[in-house]
Amino acid sequence: MTSSFEFNTSPARLSDTERERALKVLRDGVALGRLSHDTFVRRMELVLAARHPHEIATLTADLPTENRWSRLVFGTVRAVSGFTVALRRTWQTERLPKLLLPRPDGGHPLRIGRDRANGLRLSHETVSRVHAELSHQGGLWVLRDLGSTNGTTVNGRRVVGAAVVRDGDQVCFGHVAFRLAAE
Repeated sequence: MTSSFEFNTSPARLSDTERERALKVLRDGVALGRLSHDTFVRRMELVLAARHPHEIATLTADLPTENRWSRLVFGTVRAVSGFTVALRRTWQTERLPKLLLPRPDGGHPLRIGRDRANGLRLSHETVSRVHAELSHQGGLWVLRDLGSTNGTTVNGRRVVGAAVVRDGDQVCFGHVAFRLAAE
């Protein structure tokens, strides 16, 4: 008696981990200048469509894989770079002029900009006439950008709408920077 079932002996489908590993090798190849953008895109499509491990091996055979030493070196460089950036930012923030937070019992927001009617007038071409406002709401200080042309940032991040600020934060109105300080 013969069976009508055939046994499939091909390997199971590729795992997402195997595909991710191959895509990382391809990304590193582009970063190192070993692959053009077009070649990267084509190989990426082929990796995503691959059904067998040997297909992926063929697509990445000419590219070096990251070994333990390169991970160690790149990780160390990344850590040192991050530290120097943080150190520079801290050093620069400490040297900024202080902007004293107004007394919270005032009730009115502090308007900031080039216009003479603002509570804090900044005469710089990158500051809008009515640039931002600082108010005390629910026990927190809130900095709101008022549609300025050159933007408002808090600790290097652009304010979209409003952001909570505190003592020690670096705030920039256009290209004019301050460090917030409580009395």
